[in-house]
Amino acid sequence: MAGRLQGKVALVTGAGSGIGRATALAFAREGARVVVADAEAAAGEATVARIREEGGEAAFVRVDVTRAEQVAAMVAQAVQRYGRLDCAHNNAGILGQPFQPLTDCSEEAWERLMAVNLKGVWLCLKYEIPQMVRQGGGAIVNTASTAGLVGSAAFPLYAASKHGVIGLTRSAALQFAGAGVRINAVCPGTTRTSMLAQIVQADPRFEAATRARHPLGRLAEPEEVAAAVVWLCSDAASFVTGHALAVDGGLLAQ
Repeated sequence: MAGRLQGKVALVTGAGSGIGRATALAFAREGARVVVADAEAAAGEATVARIREEGGEAAFVRVDVTRAEQVAAMVAQAVQRYGRLDCAHNNAGILGQPFQPLTDCSEEAWERLMAVNLKGVWLCLKYEIPQMVRQGGGAIVNTASTAGLVGSAAFPLYAASKHGVIGLTRSAALQFAGAGVRINAVCPGTTRTSMLAQIVQADPRFEAATRARHPLGRLAEPEEVAAAVVWLCSDAASFVTGHALAVDGGLLAQ
């Protein structure tokens, strides 16, 4: 049976690990040809290899999402290779320094985090949307966070960047709904990724404490967030745009 994205072309940034890798694999399993984009070539190529091992089709593009010329080239290479761009998951992001009061954060840390997490999403939208408009439509999902829906004393700069991603998502969705481009965000709860490992290294008590805060009593797996991304990009979500979908085990329902 054909997958939900059979014949589609999908692009994933930050696809070398974590949620991005899981989404790239999920796109391929649903029949999409996948452009795997990451700043780290070895990690990105490893994702491509995984997809090909499973019988899927994928290609790697190295990209620094903070550089406009590289993002433009990424989209151009996707279209040159596969002829179109139907789905995009703008997922590349960084955490910054956890558990640091915002008054102690450096200006350089602020600028770096905003450049990757917020400017990077904007640049991806800037170059993905025109291609989708030319085609007559498409679907984009940006990775935000539960920290984009509520404040975070532990990660103030990260939370600010993810609030920005949600605002950008909603605004872009309004601007381009009439052109057939749906734009949404996923807001994961704490997920088992390298970012979690970074937090646990700073505070070994974090994982157990956070697990207890999720009503489902566990943390998310990257594949669970990827499933939400695939759904948002599929025709099953054809009337969903401008939405920030919490994939959080009930965390924000409390």
